[in-house]
Formats: sequence, structure tokens, C-alpha cells
Amino acid sequence: MTALADLPLPTFRPRSPWWGGDLQTLRNILTRTTVDLSPWPAERLLFDLGDGDRLAGALHRPAGGGAARPVVVVLHGLTGCEDSIHVRVSARHFLAEGYAVLRLNLRGSVPSRPTCRGHYHAGKSEDLAAVVEQIEGFPGIVALGYSLGGNLLLKHLGEAGETTPIRAAVAVSVPLDLAATTRHLSRPRNRVYHDYMLRQMKVEALAEGAEVSDNERRAVATASSIVDFDDHFVAPRNGFAGAADYYAKCSAQAFLDGIARPTVILHACNDPWIPSGAFQRADWTRYRAVRMLLTASGGHCGFHGTGSAAPWHDRCAVQLFDDAVG
Repeated sequence: MTALADLPLPTFRPRSPWWGGDLQTLRNILTRTTVDLSPWPAERLLFDLGDGDRLAGALHRPAGGGAARPVVVVLHGLTGCEDSIHVRVSARHFLAEGYAVLRLNLRGSVPSRPTCRGHYHAGKSEDLAAVVEQIEGFPGIVALGYSLGGNLLLKHLGEAGETTPIRAAVAVSVPLDLAATTRHLSRPRNRVYHDYMLRQMKVEALAEGAEVSDNERRAVATASSIVDFDDHFVAPRNGFAGAADYYAKCSAQAFLDGIARPTVILHACNDPWIPSGAFQRADWTRYRAVRMLLTASGGHCGFHGTGSAAPWHDRCAVQLFDDAVG
């Protein structure tokens, strides 16, 4: 296996006309991108979390149905699910490259709602730990996580160290510092993004089947910001003293030291949602199994670059996974 620092990952250059962070972020929405996964029919899987809840996943096998390569577990971001466009685009790319793909729905996201009473948050890494222990029939597991899903993935890797079944991982547009991210998303220039996400969070939290008390329902309904939502709903129902405590204990930056599997983190300086300060301040040379690539452009979970229609992060992931699994 190539040393992580020497792995020849492709260089990112934005492709016309997707200049700037906002256009990179919104490209798939503006172009009404759709992804046909019908050549690889999905099998519905349910993963027991040990407390009565079960996570739903969509498992696809590559052409021929073989299992000669590891399965890629793809984790969605905040208010996402297995059908998030980023997840579907990545699934198509990995399947075309001969990898099986598990599109995993976090606890309480739409496809997992009928089998879950609870709800995910950025630090609920025990759910991922439970899932990867139940995956069978493949010669290994690799993973890619988007945004909140990437934070959860990094936290699991740092907690599990050498014991995780995951052999290599990629984290895309991760809120490395959750407190800084919420402050950044609350800036006036991000008001449209912020208000959209808050609306989606409220809908998800109160979806049919969710176990919420009357007090929690009021807290969700009256939340005026994401911080307010986290402070009065997410934090108390998950044992945190408040939003600040939740952010401090669950931010991925606190778990990087423990990561023992080859891991690539990708982030753009013009990400309109997540500031780059935490990435720029970190001493990445101290993390033996982590490689950080900070680009000038790419937006949030965008990275629509020259040289290929496939997003840059998916191409980087294949390079890493191919090298890690030999």
C-alpha cells in the first residue's frame, strides 16, 4: 500500500460555468441532476442498533453481482438520506468502478423513520459502529461521509482506532468544528441556506413515527435558529448540557488523533456552509493516518471539476480505496 502522503490524488480545478462556492454547492439542484441506479437493483437491509431501533440501508452490487471488492458505505449529511443527490452520484460512480455500495440512512432519516424511535446527530457514531459490525459477505469495508455524515465517520474512526472494520475512508465538506460551523451558517449572507436547513430539520424531527414529547415538540416548533434547535432539542434528548456541550463533545477535530485507518479529508475554502479556519489551524502532520486536502474552490459537497463528469471527491475516493485494498 502506498504511503498516504504519496498517494497520487487528482488535482481539483473547477469547471465552467460552476465558479464560486455557491454555484459549486447548488450545481446539482440548478441542473436538476438525476441519477439512475436501476442497473444495480437495491436490496433493502435493516441493521439492529440494540435498543429496538434499526437503520435502513440500500445495498447495491456491481455488475455480475460479485463481491470481489469491498463495499463502500456512503453516509448522507444533515436532513439527507439514501436518496440525497450526492449519495446517489457517489453510488453510481463506485458501482461503475466495481465496488458494492451501501447507501446508509442514519437513525430517523426518512427511510429509517419507520424502524426508529430516535434521531441521529453529528456525534452518534455508535450507530455506525453497530452497522459495520453487521456487514458480511464482502472482503472489507470502506466508507465515504458527507458533511454531518463525514463528522460522524471521523468520530467513529477516532474512537475505534485499529478495531474498526473500515479499511479506508473519505470525509467530504466536514463540520470539523461544529460551533464554528453554526456561527458561520448563521451569518447574514447565509440566511437562505440557514433558514432552509432549519425548516428541514423541524420537518424531520416531527415526522410521523418520531417519539417526541410535548415539550420537545414545542422546542422544535419555536426554534428560531439552528443553535436554538440544537440547544433545546438535540442536546437535552441526547444527554448534553446544551448546544455548546454537544458541539464540543462531538466535533470531529477532537477525534483525529485516534484515527488509524487511511483517511482523506477534503474541504474547500469557499464552502459557504463550513468555514475553513479549523482546517487551516490544524497541524495535519501530527495525524499519522490522515491526509487533508484544502482547495480554494469546490463549495459544499460540490467539487465539480475539470477532467471528468464525476465529482473530484469520488475520484479521490476510488484512488484511496483501490490502493488500500490492493
